[in-house]
Amino acid sequence: MIMYYTEVEPIIRNHALPPDVITGSRLFSINKANGSVDYLRNDFLVPHRKNYYFWAFVKDGSSKHWVDMKPYTLKPNTFYFTIPPQVHLKEEAKPLTAYAVGFTEEFMALEENIQLRQLPIIQNANNGHELNLSAADVVFIEDIMEKIYAENSNSQNDWQHTMLMSYMRVLMIYLSRLYVEQFSNADAAMPDRILLKRYLNKIEENYTQYHEVAAYADMLNITAGHLSDVVKEQSGRSAITHIHDRLIMETKRLLFHSDYSIKEIAYRLGFEDASYFNRFFKRLVNDTPVAYRTHIREKYH
Repeated sequence: MIMYYTEVEPIIRNHALPPDVITGSRLFSINKANGSVDYLRNDFLVPHRKNYYFWAFVKDGSSKHWVDMKPYTLKPNTFYFTIPPQVHLKEEAKPLTAYAVGFTEEFMALEENIQLRQLPIIQNANNGHELNLSAADVVFIEDIMEKIYAENSNSQNDWQHTMLMSYMRVLMIYLSRLYVEQFSNADAAMPDRILLKRYLNKIEENYTQYHEVAAYADMLNITAGHLSDVVKEQSGRSAITHIHDRLIMETKRLLFHSDYSIKEIAYRLGFEDASYFNRFFKRLVNDTPVAYRTHIREKYH
């Protein structure tokens, strides 16, 4: 199994979060399985990365899968979690009773979620995937998962987004406490994984000022070449791509939510030349900032 995994890793697939079956959202989704087998056969034995955070509270099931070359057999009353850089591989599927939640980096970048990015369950410095639960933990997590599922299922509820976010905040904090308890005595996280986390944190703090990998390498007191190699190995994406993605995400937010001119947005994001900013955005989004703003506002307003 490990040899097969290693051989196909260069062609690892990237899986995007599918639209929520009820709301259609591509930022957040929750699903419930009641003894079903919900896997696509062509996904088996094929390494892939989910480009979103994936959580599953398993009430019952014994399917087999791998995460970052570590095998897992699902256990009842256990919580499983992954973050975008981790590599998944499905080996065997059996009937499953579980809640599954997915949410994207864009969801975590919403203003009300910024502080949540620092929680241990989101940072996952120990590269974990499984949380063992006590009987009390099972009761608490199942109850709040059901609340999230019910709230998400009823689009007629007033203040639905606010309620969902409140439940999610409580769940993230609760799981972070369990994470710290379970991993506090674990060996130190892999140095390369820690470096990736530090790099992503530096981007979050400085992306409006610094757009080059070398600047972040200086902050981390390492060479740009070493940083690039580690980031590529750990995340499957180049170091500069992480910077660009954060800039594009913020640009889209400002285009949709604000009335700043393109020149003002460019300046806020650290671009001195608005023409270069236009070309940068079009190269990565395949649309000009003006056209994107028009399209996205027509779609959602």
